[in-house]
Amino acid sequence: MLVDSHCHLDFPELRADLAAIAQRMAENGVTHALTISTTLETFPAVRHVAHALDNVWCSAGVHPDERRDDHEVSLDELIAMARDPKVVAIGETGLDYFRVEGDTEWQRERFRTHIRAARACGKPLVIHTRAAAGDTLRIMREEGAAGAGGVMHCFTETWEVAEAALALGFHISFSGIVTFKNAVALKEVAKRVPLDRMLVETDSPYLAPVPHRGKTNEPAFVRHVAEEVARLRETGVEEIAAATTRNFFALFRGARPA
Repeated sequence: MLVDSHCHLDFPELRADLAAIAQRMAENGVTHALTISTTLETFPAVRHVAHALDNVWCSAGVHPDERRDDHEVSLDELIAMARDPKVVAIGETGLDYFRVEGDTEWQRERFRTHIRAARACGKPLVIHTRAAAGDTLRIMREEGAAGAGGVMHCFTETWEVAEAALALGFHISFSGIVTFKNAVALKEVAKRVPLDRMLVETDSPYLAPVPHRGKTNEPAFVRHVAEEVARLRETGVEEIAAATTRNFFALFRGARPA
């Protein structure tokens, strides 16, 4: 029993073939998934997928890469979106300085709004950070993100960043990147994260794990992530699957196993 804790089933690469994707999930022991919101415009499609599949839930949020000059998501909008019973998290939110040039204060303000929404509605955060770990952790502390809890998704940072996030009560989620040969430092982090604070994900349709590099990623492939973490920790994949599934349902309290 495995859970893909972060995928994008509303993206065109996956949405057109949901029945087959659900079948392949079942064939690979992937029993549940969390599909993630990235824009206001596509949130209805994200929610539709979650309602269409009994074993899928969703989040409400705007990705930090999505620059908006016409309308920035408000606290009230996020809280209203989160009232849907299928919405079990706020995000994906956070900071990403990798592709953004110039002033990034708009990202920090949006991140603060998401943290405040998560605290207000009692739902955990799904946090994305890239080339911005220091500011991400600082804002998490300043805004009391520990009061909401959540997950550092698709983790690629150092052990020191993982330690800081763990100290705030957050989980660490590993994607297909942990299977990449050159992800040496990340593999070391995967060995050290406490088993009761770990999740696995695909971030599909991107970042397909070995042995599917170059293909469209999908939730069924989360098994390869769990297998690699098990190999690194010198344990059985069944232990990783059981722990990460248990952690998922403990963190995302609105989700219920069938």
